[in-house]
Amino acid sequence: MSCSLENARNLYLRGIRDGYIQEVHEHYMGETYTQHSTGVPEGKAGFQAFFEDFFRRNPKREIEIIRSFEDGCYVFMHVYQNLNDGKAQWVTADIFKSDNQGRIIEHWDVIDAYHAHASKEDVIFGDFSIKDTGRTSENKKIVRRFLVDIMQNKDYEKFDDYVAEELIQHNQAIDSGKLPYLTYLQDHDITYDFVFKVIGQGNYVVAYSNVLISGVAYALFDIFRLKDNRIIEHWDNKEVIPPREELTNSGKF
Repeated sequence: MSCSLENARNLYLRGIRDGYIQEVHEHYMGETYTQHSTGVPEGKAGFQAFFEDFFRRNPKREIEIIRSFEDGCYVFMHVYQNLNDGKAQWVTADIFKSDNQGRIIEHWDVIDAYHAHASKEDVIFGDFSIKDTGRTSENKKIVRRFLVDIMQNKDYEKFDDYVAEELIQHNQAIDSGKLPYLTYLQDHDITYDFVFKVIGQGNYVVAYSNVLISGVAYALFDIFRLKDNRIIEHWDNKEVIPPREELTNSGKF
């Protein structure tokens, strides 16, 4: 495990789960810390102030990192949070940026409620195995082309070029399979205003984007697993972008 990945994991587990904020400041964060999480003030002091209150409100914290990988100076994490014996359950998708010592200096996230549906694939839980690390660059290119052709240009005739027939879908509003995904995109007037970042490792690629869904602006993470040059599995996590006047930091992007 690299220093960047280990520091990001420790920020979550030692810091947010276990409550050791000073340890986070001294060992896992860089000299500066730029924050993009909704409601969390800027900087290391803002991080400490927010989570000291968070700890008081949530004395029982179960946090499990389900997926994580790194791409250069960036680390991605897909995290389940169970607070106060299930009174609140969240799914978080995070990107951390590290400095050249591997310490965390910037953070983006999207937080959504966890919902389980007996007849659907779970929104976060499931197998995770990084494969095909030699195909990282090519898989990122495939996802970028998918986002441009399908999500931005809406050239749905090319959908078959990118998505496998047997797609495993974790969005609770969509059945598994290629056709339900396509139908959902068409029926909900989904437009990717801009794609902020695409990172990946092997068969996993993550995109973080500003997305319009029925006219409402969301910050949205797509997590794709690829196999044989096509998307074979998909998770997503979205959060309404708050008005600028409500921001406590530099915003979602």
